[in-house]
Amino acid sequence: MAANVGGIDKILRIVVGAGLIGWAATSGPIWAWVGIVPLATGLMGWCPLYPLLGMSTCPSKK
Repeated sequence: MAANVGGIDKILRIVVGAGLIGWAATSGPIWAWVGIVPLATGLMGWCPLYPLLGMSTCPSKK
């Protein structure tokens, strides 16, 4: 598993994921627990959907 989530994408995933989890934990809707997915992918630096789409937000290696 090579990293395919980089920079701003990683930060946004972590912030949005943590926000949704926090909202769900404080009487938010049950669907807000979906925040676990962006949080996990942001922390791991790898998104399983990106290879299927042929994408990567990591800077290219020279």
